[in-house]
Amino acid sequence: MTTAQQLSSIIKSARQIMRKDKGLNGDLDRLPMLTWIMFLKFLDDLEQMRETEAVLEGKKFQAAIEAPYRWRDWAAIEGGITGDDLIAFINNDEAMRPDGTRGTGLFAYLRALQGENGGDRRDVIATVFKDMHNRMIIGYLLRDVIDKVNGIHFNSSDEMHTLSRLYETMLREMRDAAGDSGEFYIPRPVVQFMVEAIHPELSETILDPACGTAGFLVETYNHLEKQCQTVEDREILQNSSISGGEAKPLPYLLAQMNLLLHGLEYPRIDPQNSLRFPLREIGDKQRVDVILTNPPFGGEEEKGILGNFPEDMQTAETAMLFLQLIMRKLKRPGHDSENGGRAAVVVPNGTLFGDGVAARIKEELLKNFNLHTIVRLPEGVFAPYTDIPANLLFFDRSGPTQDIWYYQIPTPEGRKKYTKTKPIQTDEFTNCLKWWQKREVNQFAWKTTAQEILKYDDKQQLISVNLDIKNPHSLEALEHRAPIELANSIIEKEQHVLEILQNIQTLLS
Repeated sequence: MTTAQQLSSIIKSARQIMRKDKGLNGDLDRLPMLTWIMFLKFLDDLEQMRETEAVLEGKKFQAAIEAPYRWRDWAAIEGGITGDDLIAFINNDEAMRPDGTRGTGLFAYLRALQGENGGDRRDVIATVFKDMHNRMIIGYLLRDVIDKVNGIHFNSSDEMHTLSRLYETMLREMRDAAGDSGEFYIPRPVVQFMVEAIHPELSETILDPACGTAGFLVETYNHLEKQCQTVEDREILQNSSISGGEAKPLPYLLAQMNLLLHGLEYPRIDPQNSLRFPLREIGDKQRVDVILTNPPFGGEEEKGILGNFPEDMQTAETAMLFLQLIMRKLKRPGHDSENGGRAAVVVPNGTLFGDGVAARIKEELLKNFNLHTIVRLPEGVFAPYTDIPANLLFFDRSGPTQDIWYYQIPTPEGRKKYTKTKPIQTDEFTNCLKWWQKREVNQFAWKTTAQEILKYDDKQQLISVNLDIKNPHSLEALEHRAPIELANSIIEKEQHVLEILQNIQTLLS
């Protein structure tokens, strides 16, 4: 049985057990239940790995959780603490502990953890459990769930990727937690491409303000780790490179797990809404070198959040609010950055052609930022969550936009779209990465100018900012062109062919 099958089977069994507990009101309660249990199991596996590494290197190891609160002390023991005693140990501020002594209960202990210098795993754990509650009331059923989860062994990054996928599947099943709030988790090949294209460097600060389960941050960490040559390099990577924000408790918890497992000792993930600060209050100290993110599509923010944005830039569309935040958070040229910050952002197709507020936001983007590349993704990349077409915006703060390059990622030959069972693959971005360094027009690449995109009336009032430019080499573009344009295009091509033939004839004569 593969790791994915094992995890899926264990989680399915655990969910079936939890459905018998009347203290849980549907999947919205069961999902957090599974997640905190798996977090503690994962953390103990991680601590044991770190302890073994420290012993082999002759170093002292500082455990984040002490006995008798470690998973191995109370959960991993076959036939261990159960029933009302288990519920009391987890929920109460004071209880009989598994070692037979009386003391602080599990959750109370975890919430009170504090790092020595305000920067280690203990602070992460305390934040995770600050608002966490155990809603299961039948201790014997809870014991069954714990025994099931105890069969999972988090000893490689593959388990975390599998767990993230299972989490996303559960969100999709619940519907009210995924699609309605616009959470569409981005496939790893797209993440890998974006990180490689934007190429974060070790000396830079990198942010994902809507990090979900930390896919971008993990890939960035892996990218930066390859650049580490010295102990000082590793200290920079650990202490001042990567940060994120995630307001939803469950993906926040998984983001912590994901980054911890990959080697980031103290993930700096803000558990609150990244949009909560007024844009005008974000100064140079809060700006970063690189932003990589997939902000929620189609979600709506409360009115209190909208007040943080200029009056003529306020919109309920979450993706457009995040785009403004990203623009504001990038470093300015000359302010601890030679050319200014840069960003890679996933946006839905509607962002490209949206009018009104969306047009004004895009006008600012083109006038004050260099939107140098738009990568157009094929249909079905986000399957099975949504069929909404998506695009990747790459821009920096080096100056106003002059030319905008477009690159269309084609679907494999013989296929019209991607599906859940046949998703996009990493090697499908290979040609785009080759083109990235040496750009030229081809069947998948074309360009336009900002001047052609920005449309004004006679009084210089903004009419539209339509970035939805079709590939001029595609059948779709041909269908939208006027007959006279098609005729002129054919004549131009015929004239070009005639010139080539005449040149050949001259050479041969």
